[in-house]
Order: sequence, then C-alpha cells, then structure tokens
Amino acid sequence: MTGEREKARPRLGGRAGDKAEAWVVQRNQRGVAGSGPQLRAVRKDGWTPARRKRFLETLAATCNVSEAARAAGKNLSSAYYQRRRDPGFAREWAQALNVGYAELETLLLRQSLFGVEDEELTLDGEGALKSRKVKRGHPHVVAVRLLLAHQAAVEKMRAAEMRDGPEAEEAIAKMRTLLEDVRRRRQSAGE
Repeated sequence: MTGEREKARPRLGGRAGDKAEAWVVQRNQRGVAGSGPQLRAVRKDGWTPARRKRFLETLAATCNVSEAARAAGKNLSSAYYQRRRDPGFAREWAQALNVGYAELETLLLRQSLFGVEDEELTLDGEGALKSRKVKRGHPHVVAVRLLLAHQAAVEKMRAAEMRDGPEAEEAIAKMRTLLEDVRRRRQSAGE
C-alpha cells in the first residue's frame, strides 16, 4: 500500500504541466550528499518566463525598473531579489539596460538636433476644429535624469566589452603576433 501511495503522489510540488520551461532550478538548495540543484515548479505568481520576458522588454524600452516591474505584474523588491539570485537574469537585465540606454542616447541626440513638435487641437462644442497650435521644444528633463541614473553602470559595461571584445588592444596585439608568426613560417618554408 505504501508503494502505491508514493506512486500516486507527485514528485515535485505545484502544477507545472508538461512544459519544460515551467520548471526552475533552486540554486541555493542541495540534495542528499550534494546531489546538485533541486528542480521545482514555478509559482503561479512567480517569475514565469512570460513575466521575465515582459519585464526585460519593458526595461529595454523605458530604462525604468519600476515601470518594468509594474508591467510584469511584480513588485520592485522582487525584481531586485531575482536579479541577485539568478545570474542569467542579471545578465539579461544588464543587456536590456544597455539597449535602453543606447536608445535613449539616440533619442536625445535626435531631439537635440531636430527638436520635437507637439500639436494641440481645440474643438468647439460640435466637435469641429476651432484652433490648432504647434509647439516646438526640447523636453530633455526626464531623459537626462534616466541617463544620469544609469550612466555609471552602462560605462562599466561598455568598458568591459571594449576590454574583452574583438576590438580590445590585447586582442589586436595577439592577432598581430599570430600574423607575424604566420609570415615567418611562410618565409622559412619558401612561400
């Protein structure tokens, strides 16, 4: 009877269904004798793949963590906790911020060069157009605040990319050394 009871009981709690993406790895718990990470079902109100995607898309579009958390249906502290807990999420967060920051820089540059136009329409009681005003301006206050808020993090990330990327000085020096070595080999082989 005990064997039947254990077969009927689900191995993991929650209702994850058949989808592989509905399972998450609990990184901070070890099984018996250090058997590795434990799989568990994602909570209904947890960071599901859809919520995570929505958060990252909104973060890339707005550079605003509060707005991204609100769009994902999560609170701000939960987002920061998830970032500390999950290195993959932290990497995606940084990439989304980098994309959003670049978009914001481009938008500010465009607005600085061309300005913006805001059209104000006034209608009469019957809904017919009464007057039309076109306002031209350069509304930079919010954008500059967002740039300043994320400036240090983005500069640090860009410096790391330059240091580790293919355009890095070390990579270029290594490539030149390899090319010089190939030239020497060809000359010694008589090519």
